[in-house]
Amino acid sequence: MAALPAHLLKDRYWASLIHLFQNQRKLKSVFTTKYFDIEAGTVRFQALKKVAGPWSSSEKVMLNLALHLFNERNKFNLSDIDCLDENNRKLAYEAIRIRFGN
Repeated sequence: MAALPAHLLKDRYWASLIHLFQNQRKLKSVFTTKYFDIEAGTVRFQALKKVAGPWSSSEKVMLNLALHLFNERNKFNLSDIDCLDENNRKLAYEAIRIRFGN
């Protein structure tokens, strides 16, 4: 992925999504122009969900959280955080803080 524009990193919706996609191993592997058009400001939600089909349940939780923080039309069950390991739970909480503030 090319350098991200500063204005996206200041946008709480983009910043929370970017935080997860840059820091979670599985999400990082799909943080590409195949799924993101940074210039147009779009994310290929359905393509990401399709590629995540064979992923573990915790990897899918992280994807669903990232998509929900970006756009609340992507539903997320907060109780799913229970299945995350300590590292992913920490990333999830950080992203939630980025999206909703302190």
